[in-house]
Amino acid sequence: MFQRIILILVLTVVLSACGGAAATQPPAATEASTATEPAATEAPATEAPATEPPATQPSEPRTSEPVGLETSTPTSAPTKIAVTPTDTALPTLELPTEIVNPPAKLVWDGTPTYPSESTPGYMFRVTYDPELWALTTDQFGFPALGHRNIDGCVISVASGRGLPANMTVDHDVLYAGSLTFDVGKVSENGDLKFVTYTGGDGTVITGFQVDFQEQSQVCLAEAEKVISTLTSVPVSQATPQP
Repeated sequence: MFQRIILILVLTVVLSACGGAAATQPPAATEASTATEPAATEAPATEAPATEPPATQPSEPRTSEPVGLETSTPTSAPTKIAVTPTDTALPTLELPTEIVNPPAKLVWDGTPTYPSESTPGYMFRVTYDPELWALTTDQFGFPALGHRNIDGCVISVASGRGLPANMTVDHDVLYAGSLTFDVGKVSENGDLKFVTYTGGDGTVITGFQVDFQEQSQVCLAEAEKVISTLTSVPVSQATPQP
């Protein structure tokens, strides 16, 4: 009887030891499975990282013009056209028919163009060769002498006046006996255009202008021969003007 009780106790102890060891085995297996399985939060190895840029870049987005705003269209600057001033040719003087068997000299009497500086009651007189010069009227209707052999060579009356800014005047003096004339050579861009003669004998002060189209020096030399003959005559003795 006593032996049977001891055997039961031994069996009980053995069984108790085996049951405890079996109960602790499952947790070990859980740790092993946990160690071999990847974490649930890790990304799959086949996927590219989230920070890598896409293979193709999207095209730039189009920007539409704001509605209701006017758009300006560029316009080209106006083209500048250079205008070159041209000289206006004076009308050709109509010279009277040459006199048959003319006298050696004829006279041209006229009113001084500076009356306030002249002695009242006097006129100027110049003498000319009728075979070379003809008394006529200029484009303004005033008496003038036109040369018969030099085209455009004209002696007309003149008085002081202003000139355009692009013209210059060179002054000289002409002495002819008791006569003194201030000579004004008017040029445009270095090109001589006309010459003025202002002066007289002290009794009469008047002005002349000599124009030319060609042979300017020859024309001026011939004109000075006429201007140098100036004298003053009383109005009562003056030859009537044409």
